Amino acid sequence: MRARHILSGVVGLAFPLLIGCDLPGRPQPGPEVPRPESITSFDALYGENCAGCHGKNGDNGPATNLANPIYQALIDDTSLRDVIANGEKGVLMPGFAIKTGGPLTDAQIDAIVQGIRSRWKKDNALAGESPPPYKDAHPGDPSKGQAVYALACARCHGNDAQHRGSAGSILDGSFLALINEQTVRTTIIAGRPDIGEPDWRNHIPGRAMTDNEITDVSTWLIAQRPATPGQPYRNAQQASGVLPNVTAGDRPPKADKP
Repeated sequence: MRARHILSGVVGLAFPLLIGCDLPGRPQPGPEVPRPESITSFDALYGENCAGCHGKNGDNGPATNLANPIYQALIDDTSLRDVIANGEKGVLMPGFAIKTGGPLTDAQIDAIVQGIRSRWKKDNALAGESPPPYKDAHPGDPSKGQAVYALACARCHGNDAQHRGSAGSILDGSFLALINEQTVRTTIIAGRPDIGEPDWRNHIPGRAMTDNEITDVSTWLIAQRPATPGQPYRNAQQASGVLPNVTAGDRPPKADKP
């Protein structure tokens, strides 16, 4: 009986001490994980929502080179915010605003815009020159755009989809399925210095491209998009009764004779 009382006393003295200890699994003061809508850090928001397509440092990604100072000088705050919030039709850029089904609040989108501007916008990036406007002012003329392509683009991108230039084909149907006229226009004007693509001043030897030339070639390029981009699946062709031309590389290897 006496031992039981002694044990109870020891436990009673130890219990208050244990309460003050940082036991494994004990919750810390405040929420364990911040609520998603409370995050306003640019690095956190950009890393989670933008870096996968635009690159960790705003470049070398498959999408627009955000760290390009000329791009930052070309696009205004309203347009930049609109693209982030509402996305852009015809490309893989989704809308990130909650009202469009995205995960970000208005305050978070503002934080991304401000962070992009403060990090990558540079004064005098255009050295006093005035580029063509970010948006086209009228529809392009595809009948003129082909001649512009031959003059400004073919030497690097090839004359047609079957003849790839040193910078790769931009007439490939699968590539055209992933872009729209605004993507073409933006890339022509601002360039992609991260991959060696020049800006509007250096596509044509000796002079800059005009606004009309950029509009026309952008329209012509998108007009080359095939109705069904990419290679159809073989089983779909067989089901429709249309079989592809099989080359030697497509044939399965012959089985060894026994």
